[in-house]
Amino acid sequence: MSLPQLFHVVTAIALLLVRCHAGDKHERLPDKPGQNGLPGKDGRPGLKGDPQMQGPPGPLGAVAHLPGKDGLPGPQGPRGEQGKKEERGPPGPPGLFPSLHTELQETLEGLKNKIAKLEGVLGLDGTVTKFGEKIFATNGQEVDFQTTLEVCKKAGGSIASPRNEGENNAVFSIVKLYNRYAYLGIKGNGMPGEFSFVDGRALNYTNWLPSEPNDTGAENCVEICTYGSWNNTVCSHDRLTICEF
Repeated sequence: MSLPQLFHVVTAIALLLVRCHAGDKHERLPDKPGQNGLPGKDGRPGLKGDPQMQGPPGPLGAVAHLPGKDGLPGPQGPRGEQGKKEERGPPGPPGLFPSLHTELQETLEGLKNKIAKLEGVLGLDGTVTKFGEKIFATNGQEVDFQTTLEVCKKAGGSIASPRNEGENNAVFSIVKLYNRYAYLGIKGNGMPGEFSFVDGRALNYTNWLPSEPNDTGAENCVEICTYGSWNNTVCSHDRLTICEF
């Protein structure tokens, strides 16, 4: 066999081997995965790290403690030395003149009386009317003559005692509003037909009904009627309470 023929034969065999090897590569099935091995042993501890800078402090605790109780008082200390006496200061402003002082006191007393009147009126908690310097008020209750005296005194006033036509009309306005008779601060003196105010003063004004007073010995109290005139009557009836301040 000549050299060129031998070259062709070797080349053909090489190509055949390459094709066979390529075919085996495509047709081979994948291998199954192998089982996991046992865990290995822990390695030796590493070298200790270098110390770092200290971090900032953490926040304070959220729970606040209650303050403790006060301790017992300690012993009294020694008394200090007496201070140095200084020079006397200048005199103060002059006081009020005696006359001005008296006038101021009278004004204050007047204000106190007015306040006391208003407190008594408000305490009755009823109808109020005024004439001149007097205030007339009622609590709307009907009681006998003696109880009327006590109620008005407790309120800081006295039973209504009109001493002129204007005051009588003021009392009458309350009587007419309630449509009830009311006692007046007038009482019999024990003699037929003789009457005076409960404070002992003589009557300087009257408004009797015709033929009144017709005292028979038992009618020692005076009432104001729903038409404004006066009538003497027994003191045990219940009449509207009207006080003056």
